[in-house]
Amino acid sequence: MSAPRQGSGQGELSFRPGAPARSGPTVLSVGDLVRLAHQTLDAKIGMVWVEGEVSNLRVGAAGHAFFTLKDDEAMLPVAMWRSTLERLRFRIQDGQSLRVAGRVGVFAKQGRFQMYADRAEPAGLGARMLELEQRKAKLAAMGLFEAARKRPLPPWPRTIGLVTSAHGAALHDILRVALRRCPTHFVLAAAVVQGDDAPRSLWRALTRLGAWPGIEVIIIGRGGGSTEDLWAFNDERLAHAIAACPVPVVSAVGHEVDVTICDLVADVRASTPSQAAELVVPDRHTAARRLDALARRLGPAVLRHALDRRSRLEHASFRLGAATRARAAGARAALVRAERALSNAHPRARIARDRRRLAVALARLVALGRARAHAGAARLAAASARLREVIAELVPRRRARLRALTERLLARGHYLVQPPRLRLARAAAALHALSPLAVLERGYAVVTTASGSVVTDAHGADIGETIHVRLRRGTLAAVVAERAHDPEDPAGP
Repeated sequence: MSAPRQGSGQGELSFRPGAPARSGPTVLSVGDLVRLAHQTLDAKIGMVWVEGEVSNLRVGAAGHAFFTLKDDEAMLPVAMWRSTLERLRFRIQDGQSLRVAGRVGVFAKQGRFQMYADRAEPAGLGARMLELEQRKAKLAAMGLFEAARKRPLPPWPRTIGLVTSAHGAALHDILRVALRRCPTHFVLAAAVVQGDDAPRSLWRALTRLGAWPGIEVIIIGRGGGSTEDLWAFNDERLAHAIAACPVPVVSAVGHEVDVTICDLVADVRASTPSQAAELVVPDRHTAARRLDALARRLGPAVLRHALDRRSRLEHASFRLGAATRARAAGARAALVRAERALSNAHPRARIARDRRRLAVALARLVALGRARAHAGAARLAAASARLREVIAELVPRRRARLRALTERLLARGHYLVQPPRLRLARAAAALHALSPLAVLERGYAVVTTASGSVVTDAHGADIGETIHVRLRRGTLAAVVAERAHDPEDPAGP
């Protein structure tokens, strides 16, 4: 490297042999020194794997992770960018033993030594296994492994769906076992069972079979293999598709020692594809032997049943005869009673009874009427006699009292009428004296104008005006020719 130029903010150092020595110390800026240290660490150490315990884990707002790897001797700050963190198949946690690959350097803004991680995996446990355990815990918390949601297999399915490779040994094993046990109709949805495309292929094949009409059960699986080969059956989306399948699902993945998420979610787990075929397809030979055994048992059972039925029928027939005779005797007695009741209820008998009752009632009514008539006549005669006696005694007394009251009324009436009569005469005389007619009889007259106004003053009428003079008898019309005034009138001219 060459020495930095004087006066520049940054430069390069040269450690090549034979470089000319400069006088005085070499002065570097802080940035130059930090960059030099970063470049030296990167060049000398390069990519390195470091193992330690995770602590102080923090994920920033931008999605970058920052944590510390530590052991008993030292601590190392580690930065992991968001893109690297999203590529991990597991989740980093505090206290986790982690193996990290990356480069070491100096963070210039803080002058801090740290490691920039490009890869990470759990120490002592592969990333896939940790991812599998975390996925199992998640699905278990969602209830996908619960035994209560597992459905029983149909006893004799007519159509069975298969999700497996079209060229794998699993398909041949299932068909071979099914052909041996009982020929059954299969619908194959071929899928890729290994590799990166396998989860999506398996999910799509299972979804198609779930919507296929007539399918009663589905077998999904493949033959044995490594954990990497069977990894597609640990896919979370496939697990949800199995749980949502409308028909029971049998998982037959790998061998007895291989347990995948598909096995845990499925309604029934089979250790091998051949065992899955034995669980789903019924054995016709076993069914035939069972039918033969049932047929052999059916003959004696039918005979015993027939004998039992005959005995019960004979007993019922005897009981029916006795019950019929008892009912016939009761019906006969009831018929006799009904005939008697019918004869009594005949119209002629009822009319004769009614006539007799009517004659008796009529006789009682006539006798009662006569008795009541005689009693009423006697009471009427007695009442008439008492009334005449009362009238004979009461009328003279009442008549005498009426005459006395009349005389008293006449006497009192004279005294009551005389004073009002005198007051009336005096009032009439006063009224006559005040009456205008009386004034007119003494020679006075009432003078009015044409409009009806009374003239009491000479100035109340104009000369030449027609006036009316009211006399005691009649009215005169006059024309004012002259007006004379009373000299003693203060209102005069």
